[in-house]
Amino acid sequence: MHDHIAEVVKQPALVTVRPELICLRFEILKVPSALGAVRRLLDSGTVRAGDTLVDSSSGIYALALALACHRYDMRCHIVGSTTVDPTLRVQLEALGATLEQVDPSRSLRLDQGERVRRITRLIERNPSYHWMRQYHDDIHYLGYREVAETIAREIPTGPLSLTGGVGTGASTGAIATRLREQGRDVRLVGVQPFGSVTFGAEHITDPDMIIAGIGSAIEFRNVRHRLYDQLHWLDFEHAMAGAVGLLRDSGVFAGLSSGASYLAARWEQERDHARTHLFVAADTGHRYVEQVYARHAEALDIDTLKPHEVTGPRELSAPWSTAPWR
Repeated sequence: MHDHIAEVVKQPALVTVRPELICLRFEILKVPSALGAVRRLLDSGTVRAGDTLVDSSSGIYALALALACHRYDMRCHIVGSTTVDPTLRVQLEALGATLEQVDPSRSLRLDQGERVRRITRLIERNPSYHWMRQYHDDIHYLGYREVAETIAREIPTGPLSLTGGVGTGASTGAIATRLREQGRDVRLVGVQPFGSVTFGAEHITDPDMIIAGIGSAIEFRNVRHRLYDQLHWLDFEHAMAGAVGLLRDSGVFAGLSSGASYLAARWEQERDHARTHLFVAADTGHRYVEQVYARHAEALDIDTLKPHEVTGPRELSAPWSTAPWR
């Protein structure tokens, strides 16, 4: 029996989509990160029960941190983007978290930058608050060690390829790091939207892209670039096609970043049959019903899609590009 729902939510499920292609399916990807970070802060005496933890979020980290604060009797304040929808807002309020949303911005860069500036001013006025710094602090790597242990237990032998979104970098980077520490041969494939600065795609815009959680318009200092072997950049239409295709192929109802990761992982598997391929489904598809799933009849046929293979960011072009990184 579990002491708190967060302990259940942090556990991923491994679902076979087709032979040697497995979905690492989370309900809320960043719960392991938030739980691990808060537990370390409490154990080290950096914070105490009852303190206020603050961070910026465009979606699932907000709920993850609210659950971790509920689990450990902490207060939670979120500076959120305009993509925080009514369903998430209600959950945050019911969990006792407070939400402060920034005004709509013309771009992801303005949105993320304003959220960080707002937190900086908030910390200056309330020095007892602790900024979780999900974009910058390596403490967020800790919680994913258990996820790596689950993969090692469920898939005990053989080389792996792990494909997933690169937001803060803590999820895919941390899982691959732990598996490699155990001696596993792991190829790490990162997925990015166009417009993200982390891997040099800021010069290409995609006005329809609504998965800010896997991209960055400002520097994210806890992304360890050296960990990644291959990068894929996809636009909204391709991420949508992947999400709808994943639901049709497997019944897994997941978000846009999951669709992008599924599409990239399928391409990776076609080129390398010697590995077991895992891809990360970071959250469920409920946030994307109107923008994505209600339009399922319009989705591109994923069997007809392939990326433009390039050697580096300067050669990138929409709608889908891929390049070796390491």
